[in-house]
Amino acid sequence: MSATIAVPTTTRSVSPIRSGALAGLAGGLVFGLFMASVGALPMVGMLIGIENAVVGFIVHMVISAIAGAGFGVLTRNMGMVPPVYALSMIYGAVWWVLGALIVMPLWLSVTADPMMSDMVFVVGGAQWVSLFGHVVGFGMTTGAVLLALRGHAK
Repeated sequence: MSATIAVPTTTRSVSPIRSGALAGLAGGLVFGLFMASVGALPMVGMLIGIENAVVGFIVHMVISAIAGAGFGVLTRNMGMVPPVYALSMIYGAVWWVLGALIVMPLWLSVTADPMMSDMVFVVGGAQWVSLFGHVVGFGMTTGAVLLALRGHAK
């Protein structure tokens, strides 16, 4: 008598939400390290009323996972490498506008300093640094990891 081992004949489909969230966490980690180097994480913590770098990093990573999941869904039918990379940079820039130029100043005007509402759509030196982090740190890393998770990395 010989033993037979059952091997599944179908593969489990990869969820675009799960793979996007994982890619977003990778992008968030790279961008988060950049944010830590310029001292920006305590301000992110202020989104929930706690001015602390560790709390800011946790909040940043949660946002990154959510944004990455959105990118995974947005690009779920894209298999080619160049369009995903290009879209990942654009996606990072969109999050810069939404997050750094709109949501963060408005939210901080409620949780930290009412004068922050005057910072909506204000672009100075710190915002250009933030744009770089969003596009390169978050966007490109998220795109690259997502492609790798999908088996398209070269």
